[in-house]
Amino acid sequence: MKKLVGKVVTKKVAFCGDEVEIRKLSVAEVLKVQELVKNSQKSKKDNSEFGLIRDILRLAVVDAEDMSDSDFDTFPLGELTALSEEVLSYSGLGGGKEAAGN
Repeated sequence: MKKLVGKVVTKKVAFCGDEVEIRKLSVAEVLKVQELVKNSQKSKKDNSEFGLIRDILRLAVVDAEDMSDSDFDTFPLGELTALSEEVLSYSGLGGGKEAAGN
């Protein structure tokens, strides 16, 4: 098992009529997502949920870590939401972002 420490597990998923590769989040990254969810729920900003989606995708989508908010804003909201839910489900947070907050 020790030889697998740090191994990155990925899969390809559909996004905007194409495919992107997502990484399965590590325990440390899941804890970070839970903290992001908690902060988002406390935030009074109207766009905090969109910020949460962007942060999750930056963590988990291969080659998305350097994307700006304006880059993400060019995609349909439904596609981004579905992709973030796929990331959370793939990482063991079965109920999507609701489960991340528990």
